[in-house]
Amino acid sequence: MCSVEGIGKKGGMRIGVIKGGGGGASGGERVDKLKKSSRMKVWIIRATTSVLLWTCIVQLTTLGETWGPRVLKGCPSCFSHQDSSVSAIEDKLPSVPARVIPPKRVYKNNGYLMVSCNGGLNQMRAAICDMVTIARYLNVTLIVPELDKTSFWADPSEFQDIFDVNHFITSLRDEVRILKELPPRLKRRVEMGFVYSMPPISWSDISYYHNQILPLIRKYKVVHLNRTDARLANNGQSLDVQKLRCRVNFNALRFTPQIEELGKRVIKLLRQNGPFIVLHLRYEMDMLAFSGCTQGCNNDEVEELTRMRYAYPWWKEKIINSDLKRKDGLCPLTPEETALILRALDIDKNYHIYIAAGEIYGGDRRMASLAAAYPKLVRKETLLGPSDLGFFQNHSSQMAALDYLVSLESDIFIPTYDGNMAKVVQGHRRYLGFKQTILLDRRLLVDLIDQYNNGSLSWIQFSDTVKETHERRRGQPSKRLVIPDRPKEEDYFYANPEECLQQRDGQLSST
Repeated sequence: MCSVEGIGKKGGMRIGVIKGGGGGASGGERVDKLKKSSRMKVWIIRATTSVLLWTCIVQLTTLGETWGPRVLKGCPSCFSHQDSSVSAIEDKLPSVPARVIPPKRVYKNNGYLMVSCNGGLNQMRAAICDMVTIARYLNVTLIVPELDKTSFWADPSEFQDIFDVNHFITSLRDEVRILKELPPRLKRRVEMGFVYSMPPISWSDISYYHNQILPLIRKYKVVHLNRTDARLANNGQSLDVQKLRCRVNFNALRFTPQIEELGKRVIKLLRQNGPFIVLHLRYEMDMLAFSGCTQGCNNDEVEELTRMRYAYPWWKEKIINSDLKRKDGLCPLTPEETALILRALDIDKNYHIYIAAGEIYGGDRRMASLAAAYPKLVRKETLLGPSDLGFFQNHSSQMAALDYLVSLESDIFIPTYDGNMAKVVQGHRRYLGFKQTILLDRRLLVDLIDQYNNGSLSWIQFSDTVKETHERRRGQPSKRLVIPDRPKEEDYFYANPEECLQQRDGQLSST
């Protein structure tokens, strides 16, 4: 009825394929069992062989690392051999140090501190340094600061759009715990409006935060500081406090990779033409409206600036005498005045001058004399294409970050007004080795300019006086001016963080 065709032998047992119909079921089952048994044996053999091979490889590798340099040193085909061309290439490759993450500081958490920064990029930058320092000395957890989105610039950027937030958190973990957001339960409470919010007193020292703010944090678990500008005193702080402010500013606050890379591109384009100067020409519409400085503006422009000043309620000073303010040195230099000063300082007209600023009020008409004296004026918009800057449009803080990077790397930095960017960049350049920053004495300069324009001074007299008076105003080491009870009039900590600067004995001056 049925027949079995033999197809092979294995271990003396005949294996076949059953042909035909009924009556062959039991034989088929035996054959299937035999096949499965055979496959299992093959799998076991393969697995055992693989384990043995890997064990041998591991042992040989260990042997080579341990004895290769000693026993097998002379053998050209053994572990110590290395192709000379490969060795040469490796020698040329720069070593990249491994990123070291500091250990966490362990402390009893007293609660959570939320902060909303106000102002432009550099005002917020200084405020972030202060808030990190305050959080550390209160032993609280800081929530990543919220940036200002309601000021004149209306920049919607979040912290992580400008700064490398992960680096910010990890680089400070040995000082203070920083979270991107509150724990869920507390976050829900805040979203429902259950949060204690307040502005701290300006120019306060750490003791104010210990005595006034810390009890509130312990009581409410979360406290929100809704203003952060100039909330920590310039002077009278411990050395540890001042050094932590510097550490945050110079190490923890790193811009995003996108901003950093674009900054490097701009610097490379400028560097390929030799030394370059950054001119922080603070002559934008908002600056003039806020300050009330209208030197060189026509009647229509004066009216426009006045309307703008009244339109913003947080600009408290409304009635301003522009002429008096200018004579007191409280106005930014105009583009025309700046051209005269650069010439008087003997700035080479062949230098590339990068304008670190927004749109200059009055446009080409106001820039004409400066462009005539210094034809190699450039801006980020002239060095980069629209595709490069497209992402930054309507993001003034990100644009300012780009200017900040270029300003740090310039051979000379010249601000025409002592605003927040001028101060913070000046301090950072001091930290980088007292890089040359020409700090213009505007009160003296406007008087000299007026004398020159009315014929009272010759060009030689004018130029010599300008150079002489600015010989000691080039960012050299100096002591910070301290004026007790008048913090607004004394030197700003971030413009001259002398506690954090490396200098030789006797190098400090009092000017």
